[in-house]
Amino acid sequence: MPITYTIYSESGGIHKTTWTANLAEAHARQGFDVLVIDLDHQAANLTYLFDVEKERDNPEADNLVRHVLGRPNGNFDDLIRSTKEGVDVLPAHDMLEEFTELLLQREQFEENMGDEFNRYEQLYKVLWEKNNVQKDYDVVIVDPNARAEIMLYNAIYATRTLVAPTKPAGKGNKSLEGLAGLLESMSENLGIDVGVAAVILSGASSTSTHKRYIDEMEEEYGVAATVGSRESMMDEMWDAQGTAFKVVEEGWHNGEPGARRLRDREVETLETILEIADYIVDEFDVEPPKEPSLNIEETEVTS
Repeated sequence: MPITYTIYSESGGIHKTTWTANLAEAHARQGFDVLVIDLDHQAANLTYLFDVEKERDNPEADNLVRHVLGRPNGNFDDLIRSTKEGVDVLPAHDMLEEFTELLLQREQFEENMGDEFNRYEQLYKVLWEKNNVQKDYDVVIVDPNARAEIMLYNAIYATRTLVAPTKPAGKGNKSLEGLAGLLESMSENLGIDVGVAAVILSGASSTSTHKRYIDEMEEEYGVAATVGSRESMMDEMWDAQGTAFKVVEEGWHNGEPGARRLRDREVETLETILEIADYIVDEFDVEPPKEPSLNIEETEVTS
């Protein structure tokens, strides 16, 4: 099985989707073949970020929901889109909005026919049993809508591992406590083992309050990395339609490449993202095929 995980957090404002994109790119730079799956039926942010939303609102287009329901309209491999940053994406589709209702309808149908049906196993079956995704990809990352329980549980059931970005604050601590409860519930009710590969503290500052929460979280959960607020860099990803690596390496600023000053703190953030990817890979006891690098010219950087 490949390295598989779901990006999950109950905290808001922690750039869950941008973390998904950035870690996917970091794994690609480690030499892995990477697939990310967008299960966000509300915003489809990952699909937009990687500029693969052409068929999102086409009702006739084949999509992941059709395959989960056992009603595909084409080959699974044809759903996947390649990107310029070396990451493959299974885009979101508007049909995801009906995912829960449609899946429950199929569950009722199967039960009426006397067949067993587990609503939480269906993404797992599509990826690993029906389409053998592991033959083509070393890393599979799922970005779900955290509020959509059946989709979220399908993502967790399929990947069995979570990466949890959160904030070094009281709300962040509560989100990790909620995460622990979720894992316990899934383990008991579904009979599977679910673990946390990494906790990422995002938006950290040097305040005494943040330092206290960072110390508490590191002691309680273990933390892969602590990253300061990088709002400008993260926000620019939406104009660049790419990862933070693209923003910094191509100098994106105000929607234009080549206009951004090279800042040492942003270069350090990219290096930290690569370190987090290495941390996650190590948790799976896998050796990266190559040493990742940044495509940054030797030039003066600013603080």
